[in-house]
Amino acid sequence: MPTISIIIAAYNVEPFIGDCLASVCAQTYQDFEAIVVNDGSTDGTAGIIAEAAQHDPRIIPITQDNRGRHLARKTGVAQATGTYTFFLDGDDDLAPQMCEELIHEMESHPVDILHYGITVIPENGILPAECEAFASFNNTPIPPLKNSDIIRKIALESQGYQVDWRVTQRMYRTSLLQQAFDDMSTAALDRTEDGYECFVISALASSYRSCKELRGYRYHYGRGITGTSTISAETYIQFCRQFKECYEATEEFSASHPELHLHQCVEGFEHKATELLANDWKTRVAAQDQPHAATQMSAILGPTITAQELWRHIRDAAWDYLVSDLKDDEALDHIASWQAIAKTIIPSEETPRFRSVEYRALELIREIERAQERLSYADQPIRIFVTTHKNADKPKSRILQPVQVGLKPGSYRFPWALHDDEGENISAKNPMYCELTTQYWAWKNIDAECYGFCHYRRYFDFSDTEHKENPYGEIMDDYIDEEAIRRYGLDDETIAQAVRGYDVITTRYGNLTKIIDGRGTPKKVWEAAPKLIDDDLHRMYDILCRMHPDYKQDAIAFLNGNRSCFCNMFIMRKPIFQEYCAWLFPLLEEFERCTDMSRYSKEALRTPGHLAERLLNIYLMHHKRIGTNWRTKELQCVHFTNPEPQETLQPLPYDKVQLPVVPVVFAADDNYVPQLGTTIYSAMANASKDRHYDVVVLQRNIAWDKQERLRAFFQQFDNMTLRFINVDRLISGVNLTTNNAHISVETYYRFLIQQVLPFYDKVLYLDSDIIINGDIAELYDTELGENLLAAVHDIDFLGNLNVKHGERMDYAKQVLRMHDPYDYFQAGVLVLNTKAMREHYTLKQWLTYASNPEYIYNDQDVLNAHCEGKVTFLDWSWNVMHDCAGRVSDVFSLAPNDAYDAYMESRSHPKIIHYAGFIKPWTDLDCDFASIYWRYARETPFYERLLKKVVQATAPKAQYSRAHKTHERAMGEENALRKVIDPIMPIGSKRRETAKAIGRLIRGRR
Repeated sequence: MPTISIIIAAYNVEPFIGDCLASVCAQTYQDFEAIVVNDGSTDGTAGIIAEAAQHDPRIIPITQDNRGRHLARKTGVAQATGTYTFFLDGDDDLAPQMCEELIHEMESHPVDILHYGITVIPENGILPAECEAFASFNNTPIPPLKNSDIIRKIALESQGYQVDWRVTQRMYRTSLLQQAFDDMSTAALDRTEDGYECFVISALASSYRSCKELRGYRYHYGRGITGTSTISAETYIQFCRQFKECYEATEEFSASHPELHLHQCVEGFEHKATELLANDWKTRVAAQDQPHAATQMSAILGPTITAQELWRHIRDAAWDYLVSDLKDDEALDHIASWQAIAKTIIPSEETPRFRSVEYRALELIREIERAQERLSYADQPIRIFVTTHKNADKPKSRILQPVQVGLKPGSYRFPWALHDDEGENISAKNPMYCELTTQYWAWKNIDAECYGFCHYRRYFDFSDTEHKENPYGEIMDDYIDEEAIRRYGLDDETIAQAVRGYDVITTRYGNLTKIIDGRGTPKKVWEAAPKLIDDDLHRMYDILCRMHPDYKQDAIAFLNGNRSCFCNMFIMRKPIFQEYCAWLFPLLEEFERCTDMSRYSKEALRTPGHLAERLLNIYLMHHKRIGTNWRTKELQCVHFTNPEPQETLQPLPYDKVQLPVVPVVFAADDNYVPQLGTTIYSAMANASKDRHYDVVVLQRNIAWDKQERLRAFFQQFDNMTLRFINVDRLISGVNLTTNNAHISVETYYRFLIQQVLPFYDKVLYLDSDIIINGDIAELYDTELGENLLAAVHDIDFLGNLNVKHGERMDYAKQVLRMHDPYDYFQAGVLVLNTKAMREHYTLKQWLTYASNPEYIYNDQDVLNAHCEGKVTFLDWSWNVMHDCAGRVSDVFSLAPNDAYDAYMESRSHPKIIHYAGFIKPWTDLDCDFASIYWRYARETPFYERLLKKVVQATAPKAQYSRAHKTHERAMGEENALRKVIDPIMPIGSKRRETAKAIGRLIRGRR
């Protein structure tokens, strides 16, 4: 028997099969057989094969009816007798040493699969660069792999599809190959049959090694049907059917081998193959045929997959448009056309993968729409440039024109902004010149009637209204929103009216004896700046006096006076602006020449920008003194503390999340981080490994270092993502108050969920004062139907309903207007149908309803008032409220008998324990279920902080005297605190000593 079997599937390859077989016969290694399967060719292929077989008995011809390449290979594999086998396509060929090199590698390092390299030869007009890219990917070395890692590297998106699936680029152990092909489909598969075959072989293999430096397989890229030739809609539809057949075959193989756990690999293979198929739709189907082809693709592969691929094309085209220097209108036409088609394909299931792609596509389209405003900038006679180095909100205006600065090679260039590195520029000097690089660029490249300059944080107040200023002479505001635009006149009409008729406009001149800490003079303000160097101001003064001696008295008057305008903000008519720049920049260049700034700090390096602010004042004082008679105006300056766009969450990247997602939302503030960490940890400690948990924390003030500690801690869970979103802006201007001292403003954040996570139709909301003993995936899977949410009855409220005199009953009926008050639920554990909630109520409505001063529990009451009759009630075990101050006997026991029994029964197997009320485990160590809480808390990085809260809550209020001589034990033998502390912090342990130190600190001891 031969050592090597070479299997050649041949169909209508008459021009190439002769060279292919000749290269086989010319091998320096002779111990092989070449099984050539003629798959029903209708040209001269069969004759060439027969003639070659007559001259070389190692060529074994097999003829069969045309059944496709897969079945041709299957036939060949069944006939193989060699120890090792590899495939060769009939239109490719081999270098003479190929077999010799392969057998040397196999015998030196035996494996089931040896993955070799290829030499790519361009054919039929394929560009060399395209060949190089193809060869680069296929010739990338891969580390040795074992068992399941082989298929995972090929088929899993999470592994980055690191290994290609070309079956012709591998030598196999023949026994493995025959086992695999025996297990394969007998259907006449075509199109992506390579992927299917490689999938099955690799799933069954035990060892894999790459040897990509062996490139004796000569692949003729472009022979046969190329990847760029136009195809009809009908042909594409046939492709879809063929891909579908391969998918079904792969799924059937996976189902028949449950022990291999291939479900995720099957999904990954289908995702990758579908992308290749959809790429044909984009590049090979004519535009007029694309709608029909997409509709039929939807019918064959499903609307979700089809819509997902269409939005992927839209996303990629939008991105290419945004990053391209040449804005091609044809690209916009494609985006619009594909978007119109995509909107006709309604997904049957909005998967995370689909949402991720669609969400990003729509985001980029909005970016394009924002960029369209740039087209009208050049036509404006008044051009006020807004210097920015980061994405920031900007009033919708043709006059206010953003200019991106600080660009480096490879930086993302904001498509909605102008750029200070275009044309003649000093962009590279931005670290020193700051916003002056914009000014220089405008001077050299822009023609306008008026030039103005402000910053992404600071704008002129163009309104006629006087606004309150801070001690530094600035109006302080939060966001650049519609209200701010109206308040400060940041619209084109108001701006044009404010500028019209003036030669120079600046910010207000401030009296330095009253502002900037009352320093008194510009000179003293500079000297008081800790990061600026006094000699630099003196040096600039000398340079100015030398280059422009007529400005000397103006410089003295300014530096020793008490008035100044600030921020390098001004608006000037063209002649003045041109003259000012011609005066200013040579001064700064001379300062650079005379100053060694090589060891300056980051702030000191910005000295030219600081100097320019002073020079502007001197320039204006000079022209006022010499009687230029410019018509001038001063405007207030408004400083926006949060000019960045509203922080938004995006769907999890589908290529990194391979498991079904459970979205979970918490709300917390900086002080509640230890409790938040404990709650999340309890959830993840009991979470299913078969789900991915997208944990989102809604917050306004959680310190960054605490966020980082939580992220680091939860990295131990591979199936979890932890994200923080600042919601301050969403609730800006809303009066959120509560009528209960034990309820924080954060409790309102649950109303934000439907807007903050628009890509989820169903979300879990959980309070941060709970412990989770069950798998919240089970809770998330609750069927909601048309209901707005799922929750547990509130045993406390139900008990209050039955209190004599009926006050709570009257409240439920008259204030909450509930038809059945016994349907009242507890809102600390909710399964939210966010899709339905968005359809029924806006965020503004929820927040308005929740501000009702008559409500006792604003957050909870509003949900009960507006969701009654649309609630799925959960088993009591999903929200077991603890016994706060004896309420089980005093209040809960008054609830209807069935409810009370169900609650009491749930206490024996609580899936979620809710420490509702004013007593918590971190305030009372003897509280109900406290031991369960601390079991989780002690595993978190904020454990000591929780202990500190315990000490604060339990420490005696009296002050201790240093003269106190008696050294009592910190905790007596019968102290309740010891009963909890001793088991979790044994005497002599590091934690015990930490707690003692905290206790001493709290009581004022050293």
